[in-house]
Amino acid sequence: MPRPGPRLRLVDVAERAGVSLATASRALAGREGVSEEVARHVRQVSRELGYVANPYARTLAGGASTTVGLIVHQIDDPYFSEIASGVLQVAAEEGLLVQIAHSGRDPENELRQLRHLIAQQVGIILIAGSGYDDPRVEAEARAELAGFQRAGGRVAVIGRHALGVDAVVPDNEAGGRDIGAHLLGLGHRRIAVAAGTPGLTTVADRLAGVTAALAAHGHSPDDLAVVHSDFTRDGGRVATERILHYHPDRTAIIALNDAMAIGVLSVLRSRRIPVPERVSVVGFDDVSVAADLAPSLTTVRLPMTEMGRMALTLALKPRSTRPRRRSTGHTLIVRDSTGPAPATDA
Repeated sequence: MPRPGPRLRLVDVAERAGVSLATASRALAGREGVSEEVARHVRQVSRELGYVANPYARTLAGGASTTVGLIVHQIDDPYFSEIASGVLQVAAEEGLLVQIAHSGRDPENELRQLRHLIAQQVGIILIAGSGYDDPRVEAEARAELAGFQRAGGRVAVIGRHALGVDAVVPDNEAGGRDIGAHLLGLGHRRIAVAAGTPGLTTVADRLAGVTAALAAHGHSPDDLAVVHSDFTRDGGRVATERILHYHPDRTAIIALNDAMAIGVLSVLRSRRIPVPERVSVVGFDDVSVAADLAPSLTTVRLPMTEMGRMALTLALKPRSTRPRRRSTGHTLIVRDSTGPAPATDA
């Protein structure tokens, strides 16, 4: 049994009572939203443990700890805005506020944002977006989050491999395999990839799926023309210009997210290169505008809003002894931007 005194935390009460941190805080504060039976149980557990509230960890329903800190890579990317929408839905249901921070896919800036949220005494931290292949950066973030959890904070991440916390894990590699198999099934052999920023694990995972599909169909991954650029719409434009200049024979371009795919389509349209008659284009994520593009975008659908909901729901659960992982699943959505390879390629 935890000892009474200042070292005892609200999270200890919540875990012993078998309720979420938010429920425990509201029960002890006498606020609405908790049944009398549950509130009585939480108060009894609190007395048994000898828990004494303090101004910093007293409630998730009053004070600094009502706030959820959400760090995203790119706030104007629809992928992250849809994830944020899911977080906001659950936060509204739980009576929590959400503070959103933007890292710009800069690992050092992400660490600064993380430390700032901890200093602001938020109750929950969520990080959405790719991890980094720099072990030092990941180790620093992991250490910060571990200290935050030891102090009673809650954490969940989306799309991160190595932080040692509850995680929602997108089907990045499996989605990449489906994209590769789809294009190969249409007869494409000369394929280019607008691959996004080097050093991001999401880029590596999605690209690994594409190359696995090629290998499974007897083709060498060396046949891919991989062009790295920013993981943004402008990055998609830059990558496409390079593909057209250095690899003009390609009949399909895989963009490793939909933002890049929008940039790909923009350049092809400006060059009057017909899609999909001359070049097929595939994205990844299925952001809300993907179906409305001209042509509509073939892509891998991830349940982005649900991913945001899953992450905050995980963070609100009593902490487990081992980090929990939730896979998202995925669906290949075939639309108008892909078609059979030109006869000379097939």
